[in-house]
Amino acid sequence: MQQPITGHFQDEENHWVAKLACGYNQHVRHNPPLVSRPWVLTQAGRDEKLGVLLGCKKCDAGAPADSRPS
Repeated sequence: MQQPITGHFQDEENHWVAKLACGYNQHVRHNPPLVSRPWVLTQAGRDEKLGVLLGCKKCDAGAPADSRPS
């Protein structure tokens, strides 16, 4: 299921995580050459992706809600 990004935060290992409108979180790492997401490295890049849809496998599976930092 496609869900819009509503915000971002860093996890305990300083990896960027997208907050999705459905209440789930999804890592959005920049880890070339496997994953190229240079936009996560700047605030402007992350802000530019607000509202972009990401596929949420947790929605599809009906998983329990993720916890989020306040």
